[in-house]
Amino acid sequence: AVAEGGRALPQLSDDIPFRVNWPGTELSLPTTGVLYKEDNYIIMTTVDKEKYKCLLPLIASGNEEEEKDYKGPTPGELLEPLFKQSSCSYRIESYWTYEVCHGKHIRQYHEEKETGQKINIQEYYLGNMIMKNPLSEPGTQELSCGYDLFLSLTQIPTKNIEGQMTPYYPVELGNGTPCSLRQNLPRSSTVMYVCHPEAKHEILSVAEVTTCEYEVVILTPLLCSHPKYRFRASPVNDIFCQSLPGSPLKPHNLEQLEKQQEMLKMPFRRVKEEEMPSMKEEKFSSIHKPVAVGSHQLLTVGTTHISKLTDEQLIKEFLSGSYCFHGGVGWWKYEFCYGKYVHQYHEDKESGKTSVVVGTWSKEEHIEWSRKNAARTFYLREDGTQTVRMVSHFYGNGDVCDLTDKPRQVTVKLKCKESDSPHAVTIYMLEPHSCQYILGVESPVICKILDTADEYGLLSVPS
Repeated sequence: AVAEGGRALPQLSDDIPFRVNWPGTELSLPTTGVLYKEDNYIIMTTVDKEKYKCLLPLIASGNEEEEKDYKGPTPGELLEPLFKQSSCSYRIESYWTYEVCHGKHIRQYHEEKETGQKINIQEYYLGNMIMKNPLSEPGTQELSCGYDLFLSLTQIPTKNIEGQMTPYYPVELGNGTPCSLRQNLPRSSTVMYVCHPEAKHEILSVAEVTTCEYEVVILTPLLCSHPKYRFRASPVNDIFCQSLPGSPLKPHNLEQLEKQQEMLKMPFRRVKEEEMPSMKEEKFSSIHKPVAVGSHQLLTVGTTHISKLTDEQLIKEFLSGSYCFHGGVGWWKYEFCYGKYVHQYHEDKESGKTSVVVGTWSKEEHIEWSRKNAARTFYLREDGTQTVRMVSHFYGNGDVCDLTDKPRQVTVKLKCKESDSPHAVTIYMLEPHSCQYILGVESPVICKILDTADEYGLLSVPS
């Protein structure tokens, strides 16, 4: 195709992806993200003399000038209201609740009501504001300005968020709860503030990037007025080409090419459809989805989708230990094989797989443990009958712990998890004492077998 009308085409770059759309006569332009102006178009003519008016997005061309000429508030000043109001953001996951009190601290906690309504709180501070941070206390305005000046002179850091490299404003928090896995060094976090015009300071994600070091992404509209932090709705820039009178909605040659491509795919389609489910299951064995703006909170504890076996076969495989659950978010992932073992592992492209045996199964040791501990806990139904709420199993004799010189051990708590997907499992690991762990495992599969638990909490295939 060739352009007409004497309009000079903007300098194009491979760094900026484009996608051509053929909307026909009805065209409603996107209202967020990349901007469009009615006079920013070119007339394209194909070799078959078909004519199209193509509306171009307003990209890069004006942005550099706008950023250079920007004289407004610095990112630190834009975020100041959030810090001055001492407001907090929360994210609720299946076990943990995360609390980010802006400019103060990040806390990870779990509340559990015990018998007699006594509330037991388990909590860790993932970071507290310390003096090295520009926004640590009132009266550090000069520091803040200095930090903003440093950022303006250097490359603004970016993070891949849902497939798009996104600029963020970092705030460091240190001096958190001591970490037993790192010689009692304090936990620390980087809070990454990201522009999103429709956000309400939500916590998008919390990730443990290395042991006891965390990254927390916060979506906020406060940064959006700064051109260097501007929200870009899509990494792909759309060009909208409308046919002019006498031309088809889409060029004839393009239609033919697309039909040929479809025909080439046909012989493989049936095979692909049959293979897709199992391939997907393996490829995405552990999924960590950040919450979308405006939606309900989504679980981010590591969800494993398992192949669509029948319930009975799945239960048999699970109870025999031949089907293992995987999950976890952050540095460490977990593998649980019922009646066999619990492993903690980290996979790295350079150094390969690091694996720690957290606990191994011994029926005799578990029965001994269950004589002193509750292997089953119950719900009381409205009709007065009881149903099993959770079973606990003891896995001892793990790898020897450097801190205690004793083998690691873990209590596995199996709970029912109602889910839209009957094939989802959530796994989380706690460490109430050095190298003594609790592994929470929740799945719809467990719902079907909890009531088979005997006095030792051992499960069987429902009759």
